[in-house]
Amino acid sequence: MLIPFIDLLFLFFFSLATLFVMRKFAKKVGLVDKPNARKLHNGTIPLVGGISICISLLYFLFNNQNILPNAFLYAICISILTFVGALDDKFDVSYKLRFAIQAVLSVLMIVVGGIELRTVGDIIGSGEIVTFGWFGYAITVVAVIASINAFNMVDGIDGLLGFLSIVTFSGLAILLIQDGQFNIAYLCMVIVTITLPYILLNLGVFGKKRKVFMGDAGSMLIGFTVIWFLLQSSQNETSPPLRPVTALWLIAVPLMDMAAIMIRRIQKGYSPFKPDREHLHHIFQRLGLNNTQILIVITMISTAFAAAGVLSEMLNVPEYIMFYLFVTCFLLYCLFLNYISKKQSNR
Repeated sequence: MLIPFIDLLFLFFFSLATLFVMRKFAKKVGLVDKPNARKLHNGTIPLVGGISICISLLYFLFNNQNILPNAFLYAICISILTFVGALDDKFDVSYKLRFAIQAVLSVLMIVVGGIELRTVGDIIGSGEIVTFGWFGYAITVVAVIASINAFNMVDGIDGLLGFLSIVTFSGLAILLIQDGQFNIAYLCMVIVTITLPYILLNLGVFGKKRKVFMGDAGSMLIGFTVIWFLLQSSQNETSPPLRPVTALWLIAVPLMDMAAIMIRRIQKGYSPFKPDREHLHHIFQRLGLNNTQILIVITMISTAFAAAGVLSEMLNVPEYIMFYLFVTCFLLYCLFLNYISKKQSNR
């Protein structure tokens, strides 16, 4: 137990040191976030959280190449995504180009890595497993793009993306440990460890002058890693550590927030990709909560969803019950957002 702890401690300080080096580089090349109508922070903030996490993760994978199946392919994919994300942070790349690159990497994941969404289990309750066949390729591409952009959209206040990703990877690690898949479980804990320094700087623990943001590079990396690990774990044809429906509970808040906001945009006649201030954290802000309170509340909600998924998996709750409960939670979530929105518009 001592050696893994020492390794994690080293990775923590490696990630922290990388952040301090990269933030200076970012200021020199102008990779910074400037306040505008939607970004209400003070001063220019280096967008290096994702780059630091990517460098730290690549360092670990280089020294532990057998810890993850298709580790080399995964490393290439996250490197490309981080680079594209950094370009987007700097030059505001078209979302169509970003989606195209994400789709290409999804195909690589399917064709080269053999990772795809083949089944969603018995979510109907008929006793038969729902499979996709060849249509699973298209579903997988959509799932990858959705996961990447769900974590991108939720990155709206300090610490939120970091804590939500920690909740997801911790929940997955628990299920992997229970299943005896210690390598990937340890990799999940590595990601949690190298994310912690970003959270500390992002929350201003080392002073507001040293503050950093994740940037699209980080949210894309995290979203892609989440879906890669979830598919790798739930689509194992022999003995998967979790069923596909459990994955929904592990990413419930980012997924629900993205789906709800896109539905509302379409209902209003807007593009589903048009930025606005209608996300869950924006709703809580208008209710009078400060950012610290919002961070705690949303993290607790996400933790509750993840815990429900983990416990349901351990207790072997039928898949269709888990699915219908998730759909019910999503509908209640949408009703809550609509109620709050109407109440505020009537003021």
